[in-house]
Amino acid sequence: MINTAQPINGWDAINAVLREHYGRDTQWPDWAPERPYSLGGPDPLDAIRNYDHDDPRPHWHMVGCGLSELYDKTSDIAELSGWGIEFSLRVAKDPEDAAPPMWAAVILQQLARYVIVQRPFSPGHTIHVAPGFFNDHPGLPENTPTELAALAFAVDPELGTIETPNGALTFLQVAALTEAEYAAAQGGNALAVLARIEQDVPLHIVDRGRPSAL
Repeated sequence: MINTAQPINGWDAINAVLREHYGRDTQWPDWAPERPYSLGGPDPLDAIRNYDHDDPRPHWHMVGCGLSELYDKTSDIAELSGWGIEFSLRVAKDPEDAAPPMWAAVILQQLARYVIVQRPFSPGHTIHVAPGFFNDHPGLPENTPTELAALAFAVDPELGTIETPNGALTFLQVAALTEAEYAAAQGGNALAVLARIEQDVPLHIVDRGRPSAL
């Protein structure tokens, strides 16, 4: 039986699109900060939804919740929900993985803090990260070699943009780039470079061991 109930807030809208895409609720608990950002906590995302999926290769799909307006409408821009984005990140799943990777959740919270303090990201934006960014996170082996050195952003090809009671919300896919890919993406070429990379890296699943696609 199709649920025709309209979402009553941003949470409902996000849950509805994820449930429609995966055909189920997440089997994993949300990751939520002990102290919400609204009460002075350091992490802007109220929660991170976690899904495991086998297509096109085993991976974790993590969706942030907190850059859009999850509750009441408070911003002055009627057509956008909050910042108008929520981050989506897909990470390669290893056979020995028993749970979603905490380091990926740390990255999502770091990106959310950047949005709050600096500026929001949009499709086609890139950002070079500090040396060790893809190694220096809890749960990762120290000094593991990786060619990844930057991030790029595109509309999530599966979740896209949705309308919520508080305005539009785009799920912004976080993709990882090597130095060569980052260099090629400069000058407004990021979306074209991402399209080329996706031929080798479906859904931009972040794999710290992958070589450059260029």
